[in-house]
Amino acid sequence: MGKKVTVVGAGFYGSTTAQRLAEYDVFETVVLTDILEGRPEGLALDLNQSRPIEGFETKVVGVTTGPNGEGYEAIEGSDVVVITAGLPRKPGMSRMDLLGVNAKIVRQVAENVAKYAPNAVVIVVSNPLDEMTALAQIATQFPKNRVLGQAGMLDSARFTNFVAEELKVPVGSVSTLTLGSHGDTMVPVPSKSTVNGKPLTDLLPADKVEELVTRTRNGGAEVVALLKTGSAFYAPSAAAARMAKAVAEDSGAVMPVCAWVDGEYGISGVYLGVEAEIGATGVRRVVETELTDSELAGLKEAAEAVRAKQADVADL
Repeated sequence: MGKKVTVVGAGFYGSTTAQRLAEYDVFETVVLTDILEGRPEGLALDLNQSRPIEGFETKVVGVTTGPNGEGYEAIEGSDVVVITAGLPRKPGMSRMDLLGVNAKIVRQVAENVAKYAPNAVVIVVSNPLDEMTALAQIATQFPKNRVLGQAGMLDSARFTNFVAEELKVPVGSVSTLTLGSHGDTMVPVPSKSTVNGKPLTDLLPADKVEELVTRTRNGGAEVVALLKTGSAFYAPSAAAARMAKAVAEDSGAVMPVCAWVDGEYGISGVYLGVEAEIGATGVRRVVETELTDSELAGLKEAAEAVRAKQADVADL
């Protein structure tokens, strides 16, 4: 014990992430922060009162933060910081529509994280994901392995769920993978997707696989359109919490994440969705998996699309 994790932003995504992290009972403290006065304190009080029922000892601390960094001293010594702060999408919005407004928020948060938790591993979940991950690294000046983004785990989970429903099999029997960006240039990897060890491409016709791939790519927008206000948070928070747990436990778990790529797949100098081994230092290493020619071409295309946008964030 003794581990400390901070979740910045106490909206649906942040508060659900804090709940999952507390219920794991692997942290001594979960700090939940927000700019809405009283909200994080109220949620922390509520979460702490669930401890006797759910049987966990992790203490949740809620802190309201101010425009000049007031309150951030509470995150001091955090091993992991999950940044969920920023506006969610509204129906009809793309993730990129959030770039300008969320860049200002993420930059300010990242600077306070650097000041008060200089040894933390930072997990970014604010949209547009790939660009905000790059911005958080620029703003913190942390080594690139210590700043990563949550995207591939969520996208893979969506793909897995759709495959399981299509084939009417348990989700536990399905394994899928998505790489690339969190958005239009997402690269689902059917060649690495299996059901009970059998290749997905043997079980479904190519057009059906493509249909599920498209649904996965639009997975977030589908939820946003149904909710009408706000965006997905149950599956995204589960993904972010698992990543934070892997860091805290120094587990070496291999997960698809948004990580700095420097030579892997013949791609360099960009934050991109790849598989990586996660531990106490963040990304221990990027794990290269064998891809088909078209999957590799898709990944390189995603890298160039993301690279162009990540070059812009330095000025935001």
